[in-house]
Parts: sequence; C-alpha cells; structure tokens
Amino acid sequence: MYRVFEALDELVTIVEEARGVPMTSSCVVPRGDMLELLDDVRDAFPQEVDDAQDVLDKRDQLIHTARTEADSTVGEANAEAARAVDDAAAEAERIMAEARARAEQMMSDAHAEAERMVIAGQAEYQSLTDRSRAESERMVQAGRDAYDRAIDEARNEQARLVSQTEVVQAAHAESARIVDEAHAEADRQRVDCDAYVDGKLAEFSELLATTLRTVDSGRNHLRAPAGMGGTGRTALYDYQG
Repeated sequence: MYRVFEALDELVTIVEEARGVPMTSSCVVPRGDMLELLDDVRDAFPQEVDDAQDVLDKRDQLIHTARTEADSTVGEANAEAARAVDDAAAEAERIMAEARARAEQMMSDAHAEAERMVIAGQAEYQSLTDRSRAESERMVQAGRDAYDRAIDEARNEQARLVSQTEVVQAAHAESARIVDEAHAEADRQRVDCDAYVDGKLAEFSELLATTLRTVDSGRNHLRAPAGMGGTGRTALYDYQG
C-alpha cells in the first residue's frame, strides 16, 4: 500500500509540474511516466483481491463435488440393499424347496413301507394283517406329522430370513444419514466461502475507500488557489489521458 501512495504522489507532482497548453486549462504530461506509475498502482493492490475471486470461482466446484459424492453413496447403498433383499428371498425359496422335497420323500417312503407291510400281512394271519394296517396308519400319520414339522421349520426359517431385511432398512437409514451429512457439509462449505469472500470484499472496499480519499485529497490539493495550497501554482490543472 505504501507504493500506491508513493505513486499517487508522483502523479500529482507530474501534473503540477507539467507544461500548460496556452489558452486552456489543460497541460501536457509524459504519457510513458504516467502509464508506468499507473501500472505501479495496479501492481501494488493486495493479492487478497485475486484470492477472493479464486474462492468465488471454486465455490460452485466444491458444491458440485459434494453433491456428486452424496449421489454416489446413495446409489451404492440402494444397490447393496437390493442385493440383500434378493439374496434373502432366494435363500428362503431354496429352503422351502428342500423342505418340500424332504417331506414328499418321507411321505413316499411311508406309503411304500405301508404297502410292503400290507402285502406281507396278507400272507400271514389276520391278526398280523390288522397290526400291519395299524402300523401303516401310524407311519402315514408319522409321515404327515413329519411333513407338517418340515413345513413349520421352513416357514420359521423363511420368517427368520425375511427379518434380515432389517439390514436393508439399516442400509437405507445409513444412506439417508450420509446424504444429510453431505448436504450439511456442502452448506457449511458454502457458508464458509461466503464469509471468507465477504471479509475479503470488505477489506478491498475499505482499501478502495482509502485510495479514493487519498486521490480526492490530491485533486483538492491541485485545485486549491495559489497561496492556499502551498504549491506556488497559479493555474488550475486538469489531467487528460
């Protein structure tokens, strides 16, 4: 900032000492010197002004990145939940099929055994035939009971597997939590960026205000009548680029 004030003082000196144009209030100034001093003023502005612009340029990119990551996380969670549901349904169907096959085999074996005993009993005494029939009925009933137990076990296993869908619900809850955190982080970064940019712009505004006050003071000094400004000048100078 010291170089800004120094360059402005040099500009004022050049304008004060410039050769006047006859019959006008204008003056002739060295263009090269004026441009060089103006370049010094421009180069002397703080780097924070460019940094503030960089923050503004990167804010949208940060928000886009956060949203992309959140969408990816939700997609992965939904895919994992779908896979878990499909696996649970397939496992339940497999167990049910195995239970039905075992029950049908047991029923077939029971009927075959019953038929065998009935045939064998017909060659024996009537009493043995009666016992065979009773035994066959018992075995048929036992087969039915075994079939019912197998079906109940399959249904219980199916219910257990279906209860595992709580994992799916947990996955959905986790994906929702991740999305909420991603949105919260994006909002926080946006607020931080806005606060940083606002602070830098405030500093730049104050710097510009100070510079304008200095320039106005220099111009007022140039416009002061002879004997009041202490410059010894009797003409009023207007800068024309």
